[in-house]
Amino acid sequence: MSVEKKYTESALVRFLRATEVDTRLLGMIGALILIWLGFHLYGHFVNGYGAFLTPRNLWNLSVQTSSIAVMATGMVLVIVTRHIDLSVGSLLGFSAMIMGVMQVWILPKFLGLGHPMIWPITVVVGIAFGALIGAFQGVLIAYLNIPAFIVTLGGLLIWRGASYLVARGETIAPVDQTFALIGGGPYGTIGATGSWILGIIVCLVIVLLLFNGRRQRKKFGFTTRPMWAELLIGGVGSALVIGAVMVMNAYPWPKGIVKKYAAANNIEIPDGGIFISHGFAFPILIALAVGVAMTFLATRTRFGRYVFAIGGNPEAAELAGINTKKMTMLIFSLMGALTGIAAVIASARLKSATLALGQFDELYVIAAAVIGGTSFAGGIGTIYGAILGALVMQSLQSGMVLIGFDSAIQQMVVGCVLVIAVFLDNLYRRNSV
Repeated sequence: MSVEKKYTESALVRFLRATEVDTRLLGMIGALILIWLGFHLYGHFVNGYGAFLTPRNLWNLSVQTSSIAVMATGMVLVIVTRHIDLSVGSLLGFSAMIMGVMQVWILPKFLGLGHPMIWPITVVVGIAFGALIGAFQGVLIAYLNIPAFIVTLGGLLIWRGASYLVARGETIAPVDQTFALIGGGPYGTIGATGSWILGIIVCLVIVLLLFNGRRQRKKFGFTTRPMWAELLIGGVGSALVIGAVMVMNAYPWPKGIVKKYAAANNIEIPDGGIFISHGFAFPILIALAVGVAMTFLATRTRFGRYVFAIGGNPEAAELAGINTKKMTMLIFSLMGALTGIAAVIASARLKSATLALGQFDELYVIAAAVIGGTSFAGGIGTIYGAILGALVMQSLQSGMVLIGFDSAIQQMVVGCVLVIAVFLDNLYRRNSV
């Protein structure tokens, strides 16, 4: 018995070593699969049908996850450097309100209603406001030595109040029609053909990255993965991409939208109807683009190396010549800019700017980063882990809504998940030492 157990453990260790797969990543994927299957089976047994693992719900889930995922990528860098940002939810609401005022009250007076430059100016202003506010908070933290917890806790209250003052307590609507497409919807997608093209491109990129990585390892004399491991990683990655494309394309436009589209384009609808796929929505593409850019920034640039050096040992990083104060300001400014991007997605999706926008998002963003493997002790964290953590958090929230849990229980579950995630992080670090 003991010999067999030892052999099984060694085989698993050899597999993980050969593929170089992060054990935390496997754990998160396993947890996500359990969550999806659990909610789907619960709905099947209680209601007679499972509503979670359907193209419609998975498409909506991906769109809902996008804004949290964008902010979670920035929160990774904040937490890695042993700080925290509690203001992201309020800052999202404030940036969205500024953008609402710009495109509904201000710009139409100067450019005219429906002018094509309204939405680009609005987006730039929203992101710039987020970056400037983030930089201001970073200055208070880095140069005035005020703890990040206090500064951002104050920001949580200040920017939520500022949103109310800017809009006088009103909901700003309707937003520019082109701006609203950024939030998704039937017209805010790239369609079936565009999704397949994107999927094929991503698969080719996966293969090229594996090939280039193997070549670079040989060039510099590093150990390479076995060929079967390379093929397995490439095959699984490509299969997941193709599967995602098939799911996104399996969700059709609503019949009412199809009728309007057919009437506007003089298309005769046959008896069986017309099946028009949504494909990938713009918020998903934005989140993926941000994830790729932030991964490159964190792993392939001097800025990223400095971030993890500061998180590992701030005193040693400063003695090594890293300007830790400037880096802290830049990190919070980047966090603010990403919050501005999330505000674009969230307000465009709602087609309005409301006072409740972004409420409690700081909890979900922090939880997503921690669940994704970012350690509060500093120096450890991954961008892809945070994005996957955001998907886990949104899956929990979406599943609880589907099965009828009220908001109070939802908040309790999220709080418990956050505490458990920190406990598991401490346990993981203790056993890895």
